[in-house]
Amino acid sequence: MKKRFVITVGILVALLACSPQPKQPEKDEATMKHDQKMEWWRDARFGMFIHWGLYAEPAGEWKGERIPGISEWIMYNAKIPVQEYEKLAETFNPVKFNAEEWVKLAKYAGMKYIVITSKHHDGFAMFHSLASKYNIVDATPFDRDPLKELAEACKKYDMRLGFYYSQAQDWHEPGGTYWNIEEGKPHWDPDLKREPLMNYINGKAVPQVKEILENYGGLDILWWDTPRGMTEEAAQKLQAVADNYPDLITNNRLYDSWPGDFSTPEQHIPPTGLGYDWEVCMTMNTSWGYKWYDENWKPGKDLVKMLVDIASKGGNFLLNVGPTAEGEFPEPSVERLKEIGDWMQQNGESIYGTSASPFFKLPWGRCTTKKVKGGANYYLHVFDWPKDGLLTVPGFKAKIKDVYLLSNPNQHFAWKFDGDNVQIHAPSVIFNEINTVVVVQTHGPVEVISNMPGLKDGSVMLPADFADIYNPGYGEHAEIVGSGTKSVITNWVDANTRIEWMFNVSEAGKYKVEALVKVSEPCSMNVVFDSKSQTAEMHTNEDEFALVHLGEIEITEAGDKVISLNPVAGQWTGMELMYLELVKQELNIQASLAKQKHDGVNFETVR
Repeated sequence: MKKRFVITVGILVALLACSPQPKQPEKDEATMKHDQKMEWWRDARFGMFIHWGLYAEPAGEWKGERIPGISEWIMYNAKIPVQEYEKLAETFNPVKFNAEEWVKLAKYAGMKYIVITSKHHDGFAMFHSLASKYNIVDATPFDRDPLKELAEACKKYDMRLGFYYSQAQDWHEPGGTYWNIEEGKPHWDPDLKREPLMNYINGKAVPQVKEILENYGGLDILWWDTPRGMTEEAAQKLQAVADNYPDLITNNRLYDSWPGDFSTPEQHIPPTGLGYDWEVCMTMNTSWGYKWYDENWKPGKDLVKMLVDIASKGGNFLLNVGPTAEGEFPEPSVERLKEIGDWMQQNGESIYGTSASPFFKLPWGRCTTKKVKGGANYYLHVFDWPKDGLLTVPGFKAKIKDVYLLSNPNQHFAWKFDGDNVQIHAPSVIFNEINTVVVVQTHGPVEVISNMPGLKDGSVMLPADFADIYNPGYGEHAEIVGSGTKSVITNWVDANTRIEWMFNVSEAGKYKVEALVKVSEPCSMNVVFDSKSQTAEMHTNEDEFALVHLGEIEITEAGDKVISLNPVAGQWTGMELMYLELVKQELNIQASLAKQKHDGVNFETVR
């Protein structure tokens, strides 16, 4: 996996994703063919990523030293010479590998496809390649082709299959690229005599891509990675091979300007839908490949919520496992896959074949939807079961046929309309500690009225649970705890994390920006609105929430807006936040000056 691959989503795209969409024009033939190709992938929603290679042997440690960074980058991070790294193949013997066990576990977890590394950046092929002897069959005592066995198992158990292939970075080859090659930095191994990139592309990459596409029963996905040092000529060569397989789905990492069939946010979930096909790839702990001392495991319940969050925004979730050098899934990975599977066995209907939520925000959870005969099912994923006995669905104007528990359709719920909202009677019992799915079955047309925050009583209230959190690919992640007036953004310690709110204002003017925060140590943040930024200094408030003034913004016209809070690098120590509030000023400067002139006061400036 690459170190970081960040997708930047423009404000306009984000606003469009949360606004009613106009009727789409009729699709041309090419678009219909593309939709047909993508249909199974869009319906699947959930897949397994597998990072497996020689790097599983050192497992994050080299010559007794724990090497910082992700496991599969150990050759680069420890600056291991090529010939020295090659020796790992002499002892790589994953005799405990069992393809059927892997596929059956993925299937139980509710995954519909598997993507595995056929060759990572270290250049070692995990399949029998005639293009290079540096492969698992010819260079190791294992003498088996695990990808062939995996392909056979996937076919047996009706599991779609994809291969990851590192097309540009190949640290083993004289013509392969590597991190910082664009800056002219030399390869860390002085014995590796550089050659032109196309020598590697024509001699190894193109032949190996042909091999994996021809010899494994027909792949469903080809997953490129890191176009580091890639050229358009090289990309054209590889694309020409993929073009021979019209049903093959490819991602957007072949070359910087190649869109592929889907985009690949890495280690973070976009706050909104993206308006095109996308797939979040994420680790269960920190590293992609196996790292024996990496114990930073995400809880299984959080992984379930991530899957639901992604599906509610119209995306797919590719969850990673890093097998050991013996060929086994680490036990913590197995435990989490089984926990996800336990939930999916009862609730998978709310994930597969669903569309994105029509709601702006649901503070208690998420929503996925699915068309059914005569209407639609709205799957309400309740993360925080209401303590007051009422589950409120905001701005939902529909003819409701039934409301029931997905895991037990005999459990029906009473409901009523309260203005534009629907209130569902929620019994005191919590049906699922992770995520209870309540199905609202409708017939006929449905109208959803956005609950985007707006101007009310002279201010715009932006609570924590209406925020969009942009966490970094790696590092600490901020999160929202609780809902409604008790929601709090916590663990906001990484200076690369920014917080955004969307809102609507019906009146232009000047607005004070205030926030209720808890600050343990002084820090600074930038308040960004309408491409303008102002710095706010945050002072310690003795471990209690306090209202602080962050500055002022001017809104020149009514409409949908976005405001961001961005930590200042090097001046950020972290804080907790309950809400942001925009308070409209009663008098703008022009009105104030006019009033002073009328009263006979002549001030050049008004303070």
